[in-house]
Amino acid sequence: METKRIAIYGAGSLGTILGAYISKAGVKIELINRNKSHVEALQTKGAQVTGTVQFTQQVTAYTPSEMKGTYDILFLMTKQQHNQEVVQMLKDYLADDGVLVTFQNGLPEMQIAEVLGEERVLGCTVAWGATLQAPGICELTSEPDALSFSLGAISQKRSKHFDKVKEVLELMGTVDVEDNFIGTRWSKLLINAAFSGMSAVLGCTFGEAAQPRDSRRIVQALIKECIDVCKVGGIRIEPVQGKDIVKLLDYNNAIKRAFSFFIIPIAIRKHAKLKASMLQDLEKGKQTEVDAINGAVSKYGKMVGFPTPMNDRVVEIIHQIEKGELKPCFDNLKCFH
Repeated sequence: METKRIAIYGAGSLGTILGAYISKAGVKIELINRNKSHVEALQTKGAQVTGTVQFTQQVTAYTPSEMKGTYDILFLMTKQQHNQEVVQMLKDYLADDGVLVTFQNGLPEMQIAEVLGEERVLGCTVAWGATLQAPGICELTSEPDALSFSLGAISQKRSKHFDKVKEVLELMGTVDVEDNFIGTRWSKLLINAAFSGMSAVLGCTFGEAAQPRDSRRIVQALIKECIDVCKVGGIRIEPVQGKDIVKLLDYNNAIKRAFSFFIIPIAIRKHAKLKASMLQDLEKGKQTEVDAINGAVSKYGKMVGFPTPMNDRVVEIIHQIEKGELKPCFDNLKCFH
């Protein structure tokens, strides 16, 4: 494999596991994180992957203050709240022809392109989840056969590093190259808005949000709003891991609505143990990126003139939890009535 200097900036749960897989395959990658205890654990004990897969791998890890030189490829895995300043800082560490690949939720590519230019930005969505259990220990919460990525560009002219990025990601799982990348972004946003949103609101896993009838109705409504705003905006939502989620979950009559409702727990079963990163943030007393997830659906709905009351409500509830006015629990279901 051709040598490039590659790093993961914001190597938390997802980044640590990705870095462990890549390192295990013999490719050098640097894991960068502000959490000193996490970095120290990675340096001394290696990356410990638990959950549906279990292994320990020695990795190269350090804090941002120790960054030196420039990188050909930077994988960005931080939260979006501070994107403007983070990307501005990373610009100085990116080679002149280097590329930044954002793994962030929502629709972050255009904002990043304003700093770097479209040709230096790639977007990637992941179809698997992870949880940071302790410094250096990350749990893979999705099944091994669900380890896949969707990779795309917002520029018509692909970065010269595109094929290298794909090759590196394939060390962990399958990589689908998406021509309609905005449609792929909305596939992931739909899942995050529905399942991450409700996981954070209810204080539970994806599977636990999908099972009870009351919470599943709200999950279904969140999915429907995403599908409908895309229809109005002329966006074609792409399949996820070969499954046409619009065909499965959209409805325009009682029979299709009942089928959609029935299939939701089945559709998410491979990720049933996944706990939303937003919920993990709430449990640590941190601010979430709900404005970049459910808030992105609401914002787009306003732009195309389509109401999104359920997504609006999720944003409101999670902000109330952030302020300490509510706690993540199933009692929050009453906030939707």
